[in-house]
Amino acid sequence: MIQIKHLSKQFTGPDGKVLRVLKDINADIHRGEVISIIGPSGTGKSTFLRALNLLDPPTGGEIIFDGENILARGYPVHKMRQKMGMVFQSFNLFPHKTVLENVMMAPCQLLHADPEKAREEGLALLRKVGLAEKADVYPASLSGGQKQRVAIARALAMKPEVILFDEPTSALDPTMVGEVLSVIRQLASEGLTMLIVTHEMKFAHDVSTRIFFMYDGYIHEDGTPQQIFEAPVHSATKAFVQRIRKKVFEIGGPDFDFLGMHSAINAFCYKYSISEKQETAQLLVDKMLDDVMAAHRPITVRITHSEQSGVTALDFMVEKMTATPLTDEQRNELAKLCQQVVEEPTKRGFRVKLVI
Repeated sequence: MIQIKHLSKQFTGPDGKVLRVLKDINADIHRGEVISIIGPSGTGKSTFLRALNLLDPPTGGEIIFDGENILARGYPVHKMRQKMGMVFQSFNLFPHKTVLENVMMAPCQLLHADPEKAREEGLALLRKVGLAEKADVYPASLSGGQKQRVAIARALAMKPEVILFDEPTSALDPTMVGEVLSVIRQLASEGLTMLIVTHEMKFAHDVSTRIFFMYDGYIHEDGTPQQIFEAPVHSATKAFVQRIRKKVFEIGGPDFDFLGMHSAINAFCYKYSISEKQETAQLLVDKMLDDVMAAHRPITVRITHSEQSGVTALDFMVEKMTATPLTDEQRNELAKLCQQVVEEPTKRGFRVKLVI
């Protein structure tokens, strides 16, 4: 349905500096798919959606929609917009028109629909999103969740082939998120093609047929919800979906601030409510740095904690090392202090990981 080839988008600031938001996006989107787009803030998720329907025209690449390159010179953009609806995070309803008038406006003005037929279809759509009784009120009297449901009905009024949702729940009070997600779930069950930028991970897992994990201007990983959430390939994906928090220390030599490192580890444990692991973490750090890894510098030490799984670990990595630094005696002693000892080569060197 949609082919995206080498899509890029850059902005030039007032100081002349170029910011590359989308770097090289490639994807095929098939009819009936529900694709959730997840990733850290600032990685280009919303820009990607806005580039797809040309609200922010791409700098380069191709978008083939229903067999036509919508970036080709002279392509009638209104033709694409009639087929590709968009729901914004800030609702964007017309405040001077009633709820029903908001839903009827595009079919009447753009498709020249018969007003009476547009009214009947508009009421049917409002009934679909649970707001038929609000047809004659103005948006100012609605809650945030109700406004977003009206925005969804308005997008559906054009009978689009695909709808883009740009963080549809981000501007809502937490108590109102469920009512909007419920409508999107219903649309997904009806087979409507949707791309959804969202931070609601459980919703993305449950409703999607595919997940795009975006990172640094790329689709870093593309897979089923099971793959992305349960067996991600890339470390950045794993860190995001498991909400992994980390603190990294680069120890170059004996003059490193070891006291400051101990304080930082204590603060890390306190911040993420794992104070019960603080003493063990300090004991393992001292043993590794003063005994096992004393002869190896520089060394990268990292403490990580997954808020999803509750797993906390200490990593000790030495560049260009090709074999484990642990003796059998050291390994046995460490195993008594932590849950698991992992020794593994990395692209940069060798790592010892201690799971607390």
